[in-house]
Amino acid sequence: MPEQLTQHEISSQTDPSVAKQWDNEAPMSTQFGDFYSIADGIKVCLLSAYRNGTGPVGRSMAVAKRTGPDFLFLANAHSQKFQEIEKNPEVQITFQNSSTQDWVSVTGKATTTSNSDPRIKDIWSQGTRAWFGDLGDGKHTGGPEDPRMKLIEIKATYISYWKAQVGALGFMKEVVGAAITGGVANTGVLRHMLEEDIERERSNRS
Repeated sequence: MPEQLTQHEISSQTDPSVAKQWDNEAPMSTQFGDFYSIADGIKVCLLSAYRNGTGPVGRSMAVAKRTGPDFLFLANAHSQKFQEIEKNPEVQITFQNSSTQDWVSVTGKATTTSNSDPRIKDIWSQGTRAWFGDLGDGKHTGGPEDPRMKLIEIKATYISYWKAQVGALGFMKEVVGAAITGGVANTGVLRHMLEEDIERERSNRS
């Protein structure tokens, strides 16, 4: 049910939609588990890097592999994002489920690898060729040995996400009810994990 806006939230300049859905009581195992579930269920995210003279620039990327809170992407070394990451390694990746409205935002530090990284062969698939093309010279084939084929690895430093707690009908009822009563819609849980939480999770999984 919608929750009433309070005078304290106005006086303290609190965003009520954040405060009323904020959840810092769930165990870390639950928080990370829900994060993994949302990200793994979407698979394609928006990777944003900072381009000097322009600002943040995003592009759609398919996740090649997730290991705990960290992400690997196969990418073309000729892409401008490699230059952006070299100059500004702090990046953001975001996921959103258009059906449930679940979303994830991951801030992290990106590094790139050479084509000799053995993980490329582990995560490469035939479908990857479609995004690289085959020049027919036996070298630029779109295969794992193609020198254009490199990895971007993002190690998370901050994670936030929102997870729906109601279905589509419940969401609409909550929003309409809040609009009629002057309350604040409460449709899910908003959580975040700080760098120390992420480091602990990474250590627990190693």
